[in-house]
Amino acid sequence: MNKILIIIQREFLKRVKKKSFIVLTILMPFIMAALVIVPLWLSTIENDEQSNIAVVDDTGRYFPVLKDTQAFHFVQMPKVLPEMKSDSSSFEAVVNITADLSKNPNAITIFSRKEVSGGLLSYVESQINEQVRKDKLAASGVPELDKIIDDIDRDISISTVKWDKEGQETSSNTEIAIGAGFVFTLLIYMFVLAYGGMVMQGVIEEKTNRIVELMVSSVKPFQLMMGKIIGIALVGFVQLIIWGILFTIILTVATAIFGPEVTQSAAASQPMMGAASQMPVSEVSSDTAEILSALKNLPYLELMLMFVLYFIGGYLLYASFFAAVGASVNEQEDSSQFIMPVTLIMLFGLYAAMYSVNNTDGPLAFWASLFPLTSPIVMMVRIPFGVPLWQEALSIVLLYASAIGMVWVGAKIYRVGILMYGKKPSIKEMMKWLRYK
Repeated sequence: MNKILIIIQREFLKRVKKKSFIVLTILMPFIMAALVIVPLWLSTIENDEQSNIAVVDDTGRYFPVLKDTQAFHFVQMPKVLPEMKSDSSSFEAVVNITADLSKNPNAITIFSRKEVSGGLLSYVESQINEQVRKDKLAASGVPELDKIIDDIDRDISISTVKWDKEGQETSSNTEIAIGAGFVFTLLIYMFVLAYGGMVMQGVIEEKTNRIVELMVSSVKPFQLMMGKIIGIALVGFVQLIIWGILFTIILTVATAIFGPEVTQSAAASQPMMGAASQMPVSEVSSDTAEILSALKNLPYLELMLMFVLYFIGGYLLYASFFAAVGASVNEQEDSSQFIMPVTLIMLFGLYAAMYSVNNTDGPLAFWASLFPLTSPIVMMVRIPFGVPLWQEALSIVLLYASAIGMVWVGAKIYRVGILMYGKKPSIKEMMKWLRYK
């Protein structure tokens, strides 16, 4: 046992002392946070300059609806002048309306010396479409038709409530449940693949450099393999814990600095980006309260416990396989024939998780969450929606039984393959190694 601890310590310290690990561990949360916060912050910065937009409206009906915005100043012009095409023109673009758009919807063109900005195109389309809609409703002659249609088009708002075991009502949100499940699913998928690959790469490097010949003279191959697997797993846990702490600090600081005004300003600065941005502040606040309530009611203890169990089980299962593959080959390129099927199985698990959110109790979700090679990925998506205890227990038992079996198989292959050089083993030959005593 002491020898395994020495190997664990060696593998752990060897990696956490690397500059690349330290830099990636510290910078990654800041980079991810910057990708979200910086665009949000930039969207709230007011633009003092307005672009002049000429409007040539032969009908005289549509110019009044093109109100000036923070970004655009609309100027009515009698016709399109030749100097408007020049780079020295003060107009960024020209909106030319040649006929009644309710009768000829193609009678509008925006001219510009460069590609028309999405903001201008979206704003003009929205304002003109609304006016055309009003004109058509007025021409129908039906009293209050616009109010009738508005009433018909009004979307219903479905609130979701979940009953707990005591029959008490708690707020729930499907999107929040899906998001929470996928966060843990992606963490398991990425870390198992990344750190499992790290195990294989480490074994290949030591085998290539003949370091392993010295090591197996002091420790058993099984001790060497398990020490490497556990040591690298601890590296992954340390990185996860540091990321969790840094993300919490960043989120707290960002909330204290920017506050709710940032999101409200960001929504207000993009009024044409969707129907949600047209909602009154009271409705936005109501949605925010509903989301916060749903977040509060997530089964965090169950999620964290199952995440740790599935992370460890899934990692042991795949890392043992990766270690066996690393011991069997002489170069990184030779491992692709063995790694590809496993990678495809993990990818299938990820796709199964994506499709399972539509029916978390369906056959795909059920069997994929029990199959050991995909259960660490799929089950985490199901847990926020509620999974029977017997299914969770059966899934964990199957996963750890398979992991123990894979550790045994991996150790057998590792023991023989770690000292074999110059020959690329076939699967048939690797099966023979399992029978060696």
